[in-house]
Amino acid sequence: MMNAYFELMLWPLLAALVLTGIHVYLGLHVVTRGVIFVDLALAQVAALGMAIGVLLGWEVDSIQMYFLALGFTFLGAILFAYTRSLTRSVSQEAIIGIVYAVSAALMIILFSKSAEGADHLNHLLVGSILFVTPGIVFQTLLLYSAIGIFHWVYRRQFMLSSEISGASDHQKVNLKVWDFLFYMTFGFVVTSSVKIAGVFLVFSFLIIPATAALIFVRGVRNRLFFGWAFGFVGSLLGMVFSVMLDIPTGASIVATFGVLLIITGVVKGLWVYGNK
Repeated sequence: MMNAYFELMLWPLLAALVLTGIHVYLGLHVVTRGVIFVDLALAQVAALGMAIGVLLGWEVDSIQMYFLALGFTFLGAILFAYTRSLTRSVSQEAIIGIVYAVSAALMIILFSKSAEGADHLNHLLVGSILFVTPGIVFQTLLLYSAIGIFHWVYRRQFMLSSEISGASDHQKVNLKVWDFLFYMTFGFVVTSSVKIAGVFLVFSFLIIPATAALIFVRGVRNRLFFGWAFGFVGSLLGMVFSVMLDIPTGASIVATFGVLLIITGVVKGLWVYGNK
């Protein structure tokens, strides 16, 4: 029985580890920028592109589908990079929310014209990480490693663009250029992640471990390690619960993340209270 569980969860768990590695890092940027729902919006834009591909008769794993979804995500990246400096009267979160709502509505409309629309809609929302293949895991690892190296080389510029708070900071970096590069690389990640894990799980990988890290520890390095550990443990427990209770894997991982976040908050509160 244990061998069967191990064989079933090996590649999904490795996929979750790969997703956690890049999403926790990007999540720290997203929280710093104050655009919490940007990942959800870009994931939904990618899903809209996939919905169009499905109606065109393209296979979900085809190269045409990938580049169509990527193209839609790039359009969203350009929009978010451009509107960041134009949001004095309207917050960027409002624009992000509008993009998400309109993209979701269009996707539902498109799938309403398909006989298998409900199945496709469910797949794009909750994914199928439990059935990920070794080939997809390796391809995703290579892509995310390249993006991680790019962010490491230019980490100063990316951090400054995320932390800009005044006009004088604009002299240090070209805000629009580095915003676009951030959202562009973000788009590559989201497009690949949605195919594996679905919109909701991708959002959870981005926000929940990073939020737990921000609550519990200080310093970028410590937060990265804490977030990675949180994401791995949450993914493992979520998959175990999913197999044992025969419940959807994506929803199980998200729910487990939520419980772990509550536990993290309680432990932090008790620690602060005990040191008063």
